[in-house]
Amino acid sequence: MKKFLLIVAAAVMSAFSVSAQDLAQATETYNNGAMELQMGNNAAALEHFQNALTMAESLGDDAADLVNNCKKAICSVSLSIAKDLYNAKNFDDAIAAFGKAKENADKYGEAEIAAEAEDLIGQTWKLKYNTDAKEAMKAKDFATAAENFKKVLELDPTSGNTAVQLGQAYMKGGKFDEALEALEVAKANGQEDNAVKMISQIYLMKAQAANKAKKYQEVIDMATKSNEVLENANAYKLAASAAQKLGKNSECIGFYEKYLEISPKAKDAAGVICTVAVLYQQAGNKEKAKEYYEKIVNDPQFGATATEQLKNL
Repeated sequence: MKKFLLIVAAAVMSAFSVSAQDLAQATETYNNGAMELQMGNNAAALEHFQNALTMAESLGDDAADLVNNCKKAICSVSLSIAKDLYNAKNFDDAIAAFGKAKENADKYGEAEIAAEAEDLIGQTWKLKYNTDAKEAMKAKDFATAAENFKKVLELDPTSGNTAVQLGQAYMKGGKFDEALEALEVAKANGQEDNAVKMISQIYLMKAQAANKAKKYQEVIDMATKSNEVLENANAYKLAASAAQKLGKNSECIGFYEKYLEISPKAKDAAGVICTVAVLYQQAGNKEKAKEYYEKIVNDPQFGATATEQLKNL
């Protein structure tokens, strides 16, 4: 009986010795991870912490503190690795790494790290799409640019700046209706000035396209919309030309007068003045015809015509 008790005691001492030795080894592995972390070797540090956790978890309650420390370290280092990839603009790998960091944080109960990782996943997607969109704009691949700006806007629906860029991509790609829709979003989210300028420009571009197609009433309609959004001389000039082709001389005069009001020193101002004078003369309005001819009597190109017509009036 006495011999049996001695054997049992020896077994207990041996088990205690093995447990203490294993705990020391796990602790050393953890400390090696901490050293790697101090030297900026995040990947090596993470591997040490993961190995230490596996060792510590097999030791039961004696290694409970070490287990907790390993879990915290794994979560923290996983997030740091992802941030390094983000800062290096390696967006695809960063997204995967943030996902792994969130997975670790959820698993080990680190709610703050999990929330931060989730937020950074969204930010990384936005930056990736935005970067891809801008590269596509440089390459004049407007369809790809619009696709990526649209994805950014889906992630951040109140980004007026993104909506402006989306509108610009659509506009340059000839998708005017889609551009107008995006610019309405921009107007509602702090980019009203930029959006208004672009909306006016889009209607002007629609007017120009209609002019090429010789759809003159559509030219007038689109140019009028352009001016309703934001007055511009080119829209009035285009509308005037279209109205004249349709024989709508009264409208033509009105458009040209607005053109001259906005751009009195335009290179073609003298020619426009002469046209307005002729149209007033044809309409039987001698006083207005005289008024306009008198404006160009000293013009080297139209002065002789103006002087001759004034004699006739």
